[in-house]
Amino acid sequence: MKEFVIRRYRSDQPQNPERSTLLRIDDEGRVLLADHHAETVLGYGASELEGQPVHRILASQQDDPFAPANRHQIESGQSVLVTFRHKEGFFYTACLGLRLDMRDSDKAASASITHRDNSAMAPSLLRSAEDNASFGIWELDTHSNKMTWTEGIFRLLELRPGSEITPEQALFYCQSGQARVRALFRRCIRAGAPFSLELNLLTAKQTTRRVTLYGKALKTAGRKQLLGGTLVDHTAEMHRNAARRQAEQVLTATTQATPDLVVAVDRELNLTHCNHSFVRQFASTFGATPAHGDNLKQLLQDHPNERRLVERLWQRAFDRESFVVEMPLAQQNRELPVYEFHYQRLINDQGDVIGAVHVARDISSRANHAGSSEYRIRHDPVTGLMNRREFIARLLRTLEQKTHRESCDSILYLDLDEFERFNELAGSGTCDRYLRELAGNLGVRVRQRDALARLSGDTFALLIENCPEARARKIADNTLALIGEFVFEWQNHKLQTTASGGLLVMDKDAPCDPEHLLSQASDLCHTAKTSGRNRIHAGHALNRHADESMAGKRLEQIRQALDGGRLILEYQSLRPVASVTWGDYIEILCRIPGDSHGEELLLPDQFLPVAERFDLAKRLDRQVIRQTVDWLGQHRLLEPRIKYCGFNLSLASVLDDTLADFMESVLRESPFAPECFCLEIRESHASQYPDDVSVLCDTLHRVGCRVALDGAGASVESYSLAAKLPVDIIKLDRRVMQHLENDPVQQVMVEALHRIAEAAGKTTVATFIESDNTLSKVRTLGIHYGQGFRLSKPRPLADLTPAAVDLTTGRIGG
Repeated sequence: MKEFVIRRYRSDQPQNPERSTLLRIDDEGRVLLADHHAETVLGYGASELEGQPVHRILASQQDDPFAPANRHQIESGQSVLVTFRHKEGFFYTACLGLRLDMRDSDKAASASITHRDNSAMAPSLLRSAEDNASFGIWELDTHSNKMTWTEGIFRLLELRPGSEITPEQALFYCQSGQARVRALFRRCIRAGAPFSLELNLLTAKQTTRRVTLYGKALKTAGRKQLLGGTLVDHTAEMHRNAARRQAEQVLTATTQATPDLVVAVDRELNLTHCNHSFVRQFASTFGATPAHGDNLKQLLQDHPNERRLVERLWQRAFDRESFVVEMPLAQQNRELPVYEFHYQRLINDQGDVIGAVHVARDISSRANHAGSSEYRIRHDPVTGLMNRREFIARLLRTLEQKTHRESCDSILYLDLDEFERFNELAGSGTCDRYLRELAGNLGVRVRQRDALARLSGDTFALLIENCPEARARKIADNTLALIGEFVFEWQNHKLQTTASGGLLVMDKDAPCDPEHLLSQASDLCHTAKTSGRNRIHAGHALNRHADESMAGKRLEQIRQALDGGRLILEYQSLRPVASVTWGDYIEILCRIPGDSHGEELLLPDQFLPVAERFDLAKRLDRQVIRQTVDWLGQHRLLEPRIKYCGFNLSLASVLDDTLADFMESVLRESPFAPECFCLEIRESHASQYPDDVSVLCDTLHRVGCRVALDGAGASVESYSLAAKLPVDIIKLDRRVMQHLENDPVQQVMVEALHRIAEAAGKTTVATFIESDNTLSKVRTLGIHYGQGFRLSKPRPLADLTPAAVDLTTGRIGG
């Protein structure tokens, strides 16, 4: 908790001590107390501030007194200049300093441990300790030959506490070792040697107990007058050990009786169990004989390719409950048996993963049997993955099921980069081994529901079923990273390459022709290769009505418009709905012109899928920005009026590290201030790549541009993004605006987003306002700006001209 002193600041006047107030703020940023001067300085009464977050009176997050830059300066005794928001809505500068710092909530409590004299210990505490730990304390006076017991020993012997019993009678409870006990007592009395002895006791109720007898001499005034010690019950541990030995015997007998390869490991890949079948096959394959306690990674030290594959398989077993994989024990030139490996995770009573086990069954006969010709027809002979024919059949079944369920499926088409150089260096045999092991590594990372296939040569395909687009993109990125990290060692050479991929997202309107979908995915992969390789290019499947010839025509239209700088630009105005604001606020819209052959004008939903598919989206974004800035540069009289000029960004531009440099170079010669221009990022892209978007926002802010989050409210992540993402404007999604005037749930969602944005110092824009009722509701909710056909329809950019004034000396403007 901290107390701050806030003084109004005027650079042209000396400080006025009367114009100050005191706020007490807790560690969570809430106002606990405000003095009676708060209304004079801040505009709010003390009762209005108490319990409210301090961000309510701050202009932005940078003015937070708990921000690192401000906190260090304040705690060092200095004052900082902070911009506050007055209750009336205007902003002003104030000097903020620390008056009191109280660390009551986060100060560590002091505690100490001291030695306690046993003589002062309560008897009930001793009895509780004996009960819980199953022990008892005894003491023998060597002069009087009198022995005393605590209640713990009576309970161990199942005797009533205080029962009369002599030491000789007590020895009868020992089933064996009575002479040994007497000898140990005599030696301890004579020489003072401590002793420890394990005994089997038969209690008064004929119960067998396993105990340990401890004793030592207790000296009084330098003389051995007393012996003392404990009797500790280990019966429960004895039963556990017996049960464990029995379980180990059963496990060993069971695993030795099967020809399957049975192995269990801990988290460090140390062998905790292995049967004879595994030992023999491992020794035959790798030339090393494994034993209990050996580490698999060290056993495979001379086989780096197999070692990496084994590590990934076991790691997958730790991460998943169970899975099955078919492959040989090693990827070598010689023929080795093919096994079906069943992996199972091991979990302790607390739910922690302590290891895993696999059982491998030889399926060579099944794979090589004459009746398995169907298997060979459906699988690739080199990698064991499904071939193109089976992948097409699997894709067709998925498309048929898609009509009965709401899901998003994707195809990841992968092609290895510069794989032909491996053939020149190592030959086809080594390349086959490389592909076989790479396929094994990819198979380990693939979800069980997905299908991985080798289509031909160095081309693979992955069918990602029932997976949202954002998750599918992450799977594609992880797969590409795995290929780039995979290293195959051959004759002191490390064979390593990258891959290019095309991710085709299949929505509800995707065509049902598998070959047609594979062709689209192949085009995306080709675009990734021509764009620089080692990357994923994603796009949505063209609907069944958009055939290849139509896509080719639209692609040619887009390229002609880009090459000739002939994009048709329109604008749609944003209008203030909660207050009156001077100036023009516009969003730039793009159209693709038709050609001389009578092709019609293309709207965004017609040309954007084609542009994204053929990697033209980033170029299209830049051309729209460049053409708009050039047009504005020719109409300099608009400079006082343009307050906001927004551009929509594709995902390719969002992930482009050079976008901020491009904006800086384009705006360097422009008469319009950089803060006039705003780059709009879709909410789906921000939720998919939050870190990349945060970096992009920071770089664009350094240039001076603003950033907007477009489509907020489309998912539950919108609220977190609206609060934490460093954007300046929140544009509401069309779905939350539909039926806003008569849907109370939508109204609550919109109001919540607006309040979050306003608390974070951001501006809100309601889109798709198409009726008076919607406009009225938006105004009631306090949204700052509105956009839609009710307020303004898209118009050609050429219509945005300065006002013309006719004077006697001529016309000004226009």
